[in-house]
This record gives sequence, structure tokens and C-alpha cells, in this order.
Amino acid sequence: MEALVSSCVVLPCSFKYPAHQQPSSRIKAMWHMKDKWEDYIYHNDLTKVLENFKSRTKLIGSLGALNCSLEIDEVKNHDNGPYCFRVELETPGKDKYTYKDNCVTINMIEQASKPVLQSEAFVQEGQSAVFRCSVRHTCLSHQPTLSWSHSGKTIMSYKDIGHGKWEAESLLTFTPTKEDNLNSITCTVKYHGSVQGEMQATERINVKEQATLNHILIPAISGLGAALFVGLLCVFIVKRYKNRIAELQSRNDNGIWSRLSRMSRRFRSGEGSSGPGGIEQSQPHNRF
Repeated sequence: MEALVSSCVVLPCSFKYPAHQQPSSRIKAMWHMKDKWEDYIYHNDLTKVLENFKSRTKLIGSLGALNCSLEIDEVKNHDNGPYCFRVELETPGKDKYTYKDNCVTINMIEQASKPVLQSEAFVQEGQSAVFRCSVRHTCLSHQPTLSWSHSGKTIMSYKDIGHGKWEAESLLTFTPTKEDNLNSITCTVKYHGSVQGEMQATERINVKEQATLNHILIPAISGLGAALFVGLLCVFIVKRYKNRIAELQSRNDNGIWSRLSRMSRRFRSGEGSSGPGGIEQSQPHNRF
């Protein structure tokens, strides 16, 4: 098993024995070192308990219900064990049973675990949001406490996850506002005993603002304005382009017509004359 130094650990234990069930008052229970049966870490007779364990161990189960779970408080870094359970019945013959094949060794944890904080990547403004903070521990009789840096409704729960480990969980519910956006939220765990420091986990709150009429109208108007501007710009460019084309066509038409007119006048002025003054001159003919 595992135990956090300076806190406590509960060794879950149940037992069976052949005799008929007896009330707790007639059952003597003890926990002892595996290799030294007379070194008791717990005994009905406190005078028999090792000095180092006096006032630090107690049974938290009902022996009449065959529950022999043991709590060790203020765990020391040398409380490794192994430890075994023994029971003696106040019956004729005093039946005794030692469960030496089911002993427990403890591994010490020097550093406390940080809590695990879980939340949605984004929360909606004005809608209920839930943040979850949990931590695992080994001290059933003294549960750790979980606290939040943000106000809201909290629900605590505890769960046995097996092999002497439990999980404490706190759910925080609140309604985010836009002022919460990008603020930090912190979950702090406080362990039983003299565990040094308070372990924390922190996350950032990302709030999606609630959609309003302005959120709808402003983008729509901006989009229409941009579309209108682009449309007017296109009309202006097309109109200017058409005017330019018309101007070029007009210039080309005038140039061609002017050249054709000049050529026509030249041709008419020289037609039917071969000399100056337009007097027709006959050419001499040779006779043979």
C-alpha cells in the first residue's frame, strides 16, 4: 500500500475464522510486526503497544462484523512494516488465529499529490458551467478538503477506488460572465496532518460571449457595406474601361478616315491630265 508521510493511512482488512461469530467485546484483535509477533503496533491492551505507535493506531472497523481495518495516523517515513493481523477469541480454549500469509507493507510518499482540475475549453456566458477537481488519497477517516478561488455551488463526493485508495471530488457550478473571461480559477487541496504546503491546480476561464442583436447586426451591416463598396468599385472600373475603349475606337476611326480622304483628293486632282495646266498632249507616232 501507499501512505502520505505526516498524514494517515487506513489498511482495509476483513477476516474469517471457523468458530461461531462472536460480539466485538469477546474478540481481541491485534496488529504486529511480521517477524516479531510480540511487537504490537495495535493491541486491545495499550500497554503492549510499541512506544512509537501509541496513540497513532486504532481499529476503525467492527470486529463483530469481521472488519479489522486499521488506521495509522501521523505516518512516519519508517512505518513501512510489514504488519500482520491476529485475533484471539474469548472462548473455551481461547482460539487464536494469525494471518501471517496476508501481511501488508507500506510504501511512503514524501510529496503530496496535486489535485486534478478539469473544465471545458470554453464556457458560455450566462449558462451554467461545471468545474471538477479531484485528488486521490489513502486516509479514509480524514478526507482531504478541496476549496475554490471562485464563488459558486459546490458538491463534495468520495469514492473507494480499491486497494486502500480513495478519491475526493469537488464539483463547482457557477454562471460565467464576460468579466470572468481569461481569469484564472484555482482548486486547492488541504490534507489531514502536518503535510507541508497546500497543493493547487489552476486553469484559465475562456468565456464565449452571449449572442445579442448587436452581435448579429454589426457583422451583417459590415458585410453589406463591404459588398456595396466592392460593387460600386466594379461599376466604376467597368465604366471607365468602356469609356477608354470608345475613346480609342474614335481616335482610330478618325485617323483612317482622314488618310482615306487625302488619298482620294490626290487621285481626283491628277485624273485625265499629263502635264501642267491640264492640256492634253498627243504623243508622236512613228510610221514605217
